[in-house]
Amino acid sequence: MTENEHLAWCKKRALEYVEQGDFPQALASMGSDLNKHPETAGHVGISFGIILMMNGKLNTALEMKKFIEGFY
Repeated sequence: MTENEHLAWCKKRALEYVEQGDFPQALASMGSDLNKHPETAGHVGISFGIILMMNGKLNTALEMKKFIEGFY
């Protein structure tokens, strides 16, 4: 699987949690899945997402969806 294919898979799975309203699990899923591919492992976006969430910036479905879809 290419890096882009893997990233698309990660986003799809995380967005399923967003649709369920489980934003912490969406971020956790994204981080866990990114770490499963050598080219996306340790992506800095996850640390950034945790900081945003802790500061109340990823509290709505729209905010979380935009954050997840913004990964590249």
